[in-house]
Amino acid sequence: MTTAHQNTTPAEESLAPTETDPSSSKRYMLGEVRILVLDDDARIGELIQSILASLEFTVDAVSDPTRMENALRGNAYHLIILDYFIPSVDSEMMMEWIRDFQPEAAIVVVTAFPSIDSALQCLRARIDDYITKPFGVEQLRNAVMHSLKSRGLLRLSEEALREQIGAAIRERRKAKSLTLADLAKRINISTSYLSQVELGKNSASVEMLYRVALALRVRVADLFEGVQS
Repeated sequence: MTTAHQNTTPAEESLAPTETDPSSSKRYMLGEVRILVLDDDARIGELIQSILASLEFTVDAVSDPTRMENALRGNAYHLIILDYFIPSVDSEMMMEWIRDFQPEAAIVVVTAFPSIDSALQCLRARIDDYITKPFGVEQLRNAVMHSLKSRGLLRLSEEALREQIGAAIRERRKAKSLTLADLAKRINISTSYLSQVELGKNSASVEMLYRVALALRVRVADLFEGVQS
């Protein structure tokens, strides 16, 4: 565990943990998600650990460049957050270590010295995301979530799925200028139950979704169009 310094710069303050993103609690992991942070600044490593702790990931941070190769040789990680410029460690050598020892890991590169050359090298190395310091809490969290999601490690919880389908029904109902009572009558269910479905409190059966689609003159697939998997 690294030790945090008491003084922080304005750039570091932008990384200070904030209230947990409400949407994060609606996702769940398919098994444990392990993340490795490689940054020679121990304070940055600790801040990233704090930011991601609310998402219930296992996050290890290594700031000593002499320990980074061994860290990559050790546990298997799903995601590596990497400072692109680390003193005494060649960037290409670091990428080679990652390819050799963590071939399945997604990679998010962070750098305080962005350049066209480094960005192109990252593209060639198939980096999942490239962000610059100082970066905000949401920017980091979104990069992590996007990378994990693209690898199939995250998906919507049942609660979030209910809410998004309910919102899709509500939006299309209002677009047709129908009240809750109007639509409930058309699909032969109670207004109170339809209200609960639109609020995401109750699940809609396949049969109900089919009747809703018919009543709204849309395809069933349209009700899933905006759903984020």
